[in-house]
Amino acid sequence: MAERIGDGLVRIGAMTAEQRDKVLKMQNDDDKRMFGEIAIDLKYINDTAILEFLESKGI
Repeated sequence: MAERIGDGLVRIGAMTAEQRDKVLKMQNDDDKRMFGEIAIDLKYINDTAILEFLESKGI
């Protein structure tokens, strides 16, 4: 199975597991935004973190 973005961001040290879990809870509570959008709005990560995650995946 492909690595989910939240798990990848935790793996590269861009965010904590607790932050990932909060974003996932917001999505489960009916927030329709993408994981990255929520994480950026909460100031957990920035665009650079997304790029680092994508590079770590060879994308």
